[in-house]
Amino acid sequence: MGVEIERFERLVRALPECTRKESERYTTFRVRGRPFGYLWPDTATVGLKQTLLEQAALVAERPEVFEVQFTAGGFGWVVVHLDGIDLDELSELTLEAWYLTAPEELIASPPTPTSLVRA
Repeated sequence: MGVEIERFERLVRALPECTRKESERYTTFRVRGRPFGYLWPDTATVGLKQTLLEQAALVAERPEVFEVQFTAGGFGWVVVHLDGIDLDELSELTLEAWYLTAPEELIASPPTPTSLVRA
């Protein structure tokens, strides 16, 4: 189990209109200028936008893998420890973060978790 940073980056690159912005300590992933994810290479963790219910469920179910990052605008961001998650689950959570952020016209023909895993 576990997903390497490079593999997570391939998942994100497969999402339509995803852009990345590097800073000194982390990378931000955006769709049409709106953030849906973060990567902290030093800690091998990612932050992903989720619903408040999903955030609470993930953290309650596996606190060794997930932790609350913050809440904003009715969404709960969750930190994911890459060494504790498998590729299929990470692709689903990454796609969900993108869905929650992308404009409607992009969601009309979205990728699937399976297509992200194959990317």
